[in-house]
Amino acid sequence: MKLNPFAKKTPSPAASPEAVIPSTNLSSVSPLSRGLVSVQDVIAPPAIDVDFSHLKIGNTYVRTLFVAGYPRYVSANWLSPLINFEQSLLASMFIYPVEGKSILDDLRRKVAEMEAEIATDIQRGKVVDPGTQAKLEDAQSLQAQLVKGAERFFQFGLYITIPATSLAELDQITKEVVATLGSLLIIAKTAVLQMEDAFKTTTPVCIDHLMVTRNMDTTSLATTFPFTSSELSSSEGIMYGINEHNGSLVIFDRFSMENANMVVFAKSGAGKSYSVKLEALRYLMFGAEIIAIDPEAEYKNLCEAVGGQYITFGFNSPAKINPFDLSAVYEEGENELPAKILSLHSLFKIIMGNLTASEEAVLDRALILAYRAKGITMDPATQKNEPPLMEDLYKSLIGMEDQLAKGLADRIEKFVKGSFRGAFDEKSSIELENPFIVFSLRDMEEALRPIAMFIILDFVWTRIKRNLKKRLLIIDEAWYLMKYPDSATFIHGIAKRARKYFLGLTTITQDVEDFLATDYGKAIITNSSIQILMKQSPAAIDKVADTFFLSQGEKQLLLSADVGEGIFFAGSNHVALRSVASPEEHKLITSKPEEVLRMQNTPLPSAIPPTPVPIPPRNSTLNRPLPYSQSSVNGNSSSPQTPISPPPTAASPIVPTPQTSANQSPPPPSTAPRFVVEPQQ
Repeated sequence: MKLNPFAKKTPSPAASPEAVIPSTNLSSVSPLSRGLVSVQDVIAPPAIDVDFSHLKIGNTYVRTLFVAGYPRYVSANWLSPLINFEQSLLASMFIYPVEGKSILDDLRRKVAEMEAEIATDIQRGKVVDPGTQAKLEDAQSLQAQLVKGAERFFQFGLYITIPATSLAELDQITKEVVATLGSLLIIAKTAVLQMEDAFKTTTPVCIDHLMVTRNMDTTSLATTFPFTSSELSSSEGIMYGINEHNGSLVIFDRFSMENANMVVFAKSGAGKSYSVKLEALRYLMFGAEIIAIDPEAEYKNLCEAVGGQYITFGFNSPAKINPFDLSAVYEEGENELPAKILSLHSLFKIIMGNLTASEEAVLDRALILAYRAKGITMDPATQKNEPPLMEDLYKSLIGMEDQLAKGLADRIEKFVKGSFRGAFDEKSSIELENPFIVFSLRDMEEALRPIAMFIILDFVWTRIKRNLKKRLLIIDEAWYLMKYPDSATFIHGIAKRARKYFLGLTTITQDVEDFLATDYGKAIITNSSIQILMKQSPAAIDKVADTFFLSQGEKQLLLSADVGEGIFFAGSNHVALRSVASPEEHKLITSKPEEVLRMQNTPLPSAIPPTPVPIPPRNSTLNRPLPYSQSSVNGNSSSPQTPISPPPTAASPIVPTPQTSANQSPPPPSTAPRFVVEPQQ
């Protein structure tokens, strides 16, 4: 049977253009219009072959399925396997609101019928039908929710059209779709003898020709919306990990966004530094320059392995940075000294504490005098001269013979003559010439770390502006700087201007409260196109959820995430991410003490047994869906629904510990995020 649904129809007399077009023009227009090709002629297929169970439109075979049965309980985002199906599908959902009064009347009658049936069975000594008992409980629960106005009633229809290039391929894909839906306890049927109407139902004209619907309340209906980012991958970039929605690779280039800044939030031990080191290593292989500020020497092994420049700061360290340094790059019309003096104002507010307006004025005059003593003025040509030291500022304050200046000099005297001498009052002795540079602050006193981090950032920022190159600047434990308004302002300034210098700023912190306590912290997030949220503590999850507009399910995901798991935001898209590394990469970036000791050939204490390695489920979409909301759908088309509690989190299976001989060392416990490292023999 062949037909052409796009054939032209002869206009009826009532719609004839003769009623509005004069007869003199009709004779000249009609022959012309009949000889032209219309839009319908262009888009219409050559023919449509309608069979019992499929259609053939041109050279394409299509088959439409309708959903006839639903499970009693569903998890949130339960349509994710269908949305992420490997073949192209056309899915249509129809939602019809139903008047509440009529539904309440029907529910009241249905409840009475089921109660009477149960009472009759009890009187006759029969066992009560469990199905009837479950339907009664659902009906009573829904009735209570409708009366309170907490729920509304809808009818829901779901139809799926499968395209294929051959009939055999169509049959195979149909079996796979039916099996996928069957794994979710969803019954799909072929629209036999109604294939034409079924196909029209899935076209984007919003007309349901089949009307195969299912009763649902508001909560149950909410779970049908496919709120899922199926993939976040591009043709270039590095691999950040595995998409836990569908197992695909998350390949992305942060420099393809409007800015390359990134923020990482996670509690201690969640794998945030691991993921950032993995990203840095992979970007290094693509020619990017890496600069990291490392408070805890976590980047040392990686830096040494790639031949990087590892700079340790301390009182006895030969590496020194002069905070008064200028970039020594002359650009016509650019005066760098005012910006440098403003930066030094921020630094000395961290060193000295809060300053009054009078003290700031005195400090400003002293800074100008210190630079002038070295021959540096507002003339850009003089700004190539050797910059002053903190000792020169101290001498300028002493020489002003002012009580306020004397007080400021007393505050910095310990850095010039006192216990902190040698930390920040010497000439710069380092150059940023290596593609992988790490500034280590482990040997720096806790009280001096915010000062040192600010000076290093200012030094790096000054050098970055000298030449344009793709770079990543990593600030680990950024909460050190966010505690002070002036240093927070400085980081915010870098975040806003980094794009102009081909720089990607990465800020890492475990203290979310301190980072988000100021407007500058929120502004840094706003100026970061990529955000990675990993496991959060219950005390901080509400603050994170309010900042990133997380759903209830995403909050639960971050609370229950394993090491290396989280949510990867890239612009308006986001996916659940699991970081993975190769065994060689893992050896370079792991910071777990047991594995570090093993790599240093130090045997582990015998009292500490090897830790079993948790292995993630292979199909995380089916076994561990993201709980975006709590809902339920009944199994019987004529019975109402009841909400369900969140699905319990299944415990990860445990891999047995390999047996070792007497000459073999025990296998190392793996700390790579969800990745198993083979034991060394």
